[in-house]
Amino acid sequence: MFSKLQVPQISLAEGRYPCRPIEHALLPRQFSTSAQKPAAVVTANPKKDEEGNDMLIDITERAAKRLQEIMAKDSNPSLALRVTVESGGCHGFQYLMSLTNMSAVSPDDDTVFEASNGSGAKVVMDEPSLELLKGSKVDFTMELIGSQFKIVGNPAATSSCGCGASFDIKP
Repeated sequence: MFSKLQVPQISLAEGRYPCRPIEHALLPRQFSTSAQKPAAVVTANPKKDEEGNDMLIDITERAAKRLQEIMAKDSNPSLALRVTVESGGCHGFQYLMSLTNMSAVSPDDDTVFEASNGSGAKVVMDEPSLELLKGSKVDFTMELIGSQFKIVGNPAATSSCGCGASFDIKP
């Protein structure tokens, strides 16, 4: 394979610049083959879909950091972000997000995810919502219109509204 390229001499205002080797220009890139660490782990009531696959979501670093900040500001380490899906919105379903105490979480109906970065950030979902959101990510965005928690990368969504608060699913 190519190891070095020579840059031709360039004449600028009567000066000459010698050739310099470019060591990295056409060398193949090295990629890591290590597996990525999941961004969230199930800490309570894991669920499986109809095919027997684990129903999982991810929590981005930004979302985990923001939840950690909220827990610290409120001096309440048992706060969690509850994400639910209801029918409605301009595309059929809408995301609803609220803060809840872990004491209000149902051990039979709710699945709890915790960010794997050690922040203690938790996301809670009921089973019908998890069915519609499995494989997606909980993110925190800061935009001109405001900052908010947001669902991104929902594999079940075929379309969504401009603000991202509602979505349509595959039939």
